[in-house]
Amino acid sequence: MKDILKDYENYLKIERAMSRNTVASYCSDVRKFLAAVPSQPEYVAPEDIEQYLSGLSLVSKRSQARFLSSLRSFFNWLVLEGSITDNPCDKIESPKLGHYLPEVLSVEEVEAMMAAVDLSTWQGLRDRAILEILYGCGLRVSEAVGLKLSCLYFDEGYIRVIGKGDKERLVPVGEMAADAVNAYLERRPQPFDAESDDIVFLNRFGRPLSRQSMFKMVKTMALLADVRKEISPHTLRHSFATHLVENGADLRLVQEMLGHENLTTTEIYTHIDTTTWHKEVLDHHPRRNADPDEEPLK
Repeated sequence: MKDILKDYENYLKIERAMSRNTVASYCSDVRKFLAAVPSQPEYVAPEDIEQYLSGLSLVSKRSQARFLSSLRSFFNWLVLEGSITDNPCDKIESPKLGHYLPEVLSVEEVEAMMAAVDLSTWQGLRDRAILEILYGCGLRVSEAVGLKLSCLYFDEGYIRVIGKGDKERLVPVGEMAADAVNAYLERRPQPFDAESDDIVFLNRFGRPLSRQSMFKMVKTMALLADVRKEISPHTLRHSFATHLVENGADLRLVQEMLGHENLTTTEIYTHIDTTTWHKEVLDHHPRRNADPDEEPLK
């Protein structure tokens, strides 16, 4: 069983060029499934998968859909390898997720978080630079953690980002973000080793800052700024994209900035505040000034 999982992992890394985190997630899901079912992978039936998914009833529908996506990828690979002829997941319907809208900060909330940072220490300068980069460039947390000095082109006004599947993209960077990063770099700690030397954001030991530390910092700044929303570094990315679209940015431009493969992924940011939408419709409807004494239609 270990050999088949290792081969599948190599397929995801090499042929699918998936990110390390995605590969780890897919392999973890498949490993749990194979440990729970009595059948060998070649003999797994749709009923086995349905029974397994039904045991995840306490897990959110989004997590169930992710499990099914992982299993579908695994069995697709077995089909490609010639081990099976049909994917047992093809007969299973994904859970209905409904319309998902990510949490978004207002411009005022973003500014409050920026202002909450103590700039008297090098850690504060680093944290402010991280917030500016997350919001100013719309980076994923993994992209911010892995950002390299050699990918900063502030004189030209952009940074080079290594995204999912090791795909590169160029992202414009504004003066506020560039200035914040430069202020931090003047007091950046000495790198621990050669591997850390090219990494922008370091911890107090001179090693690359972890995803967990970045999550914790963002939540701390939100608390200090009295932002009462459940947020993460990804919330700043959502806010970046939403504010661009609300201010008239072309959706395909935002797609390129975020590194989305499909435009449909970016379209989620076209949502607008329900109250604003409601008021706009009523204010501009031709019947907005109807005579209140007019007899209603039967």
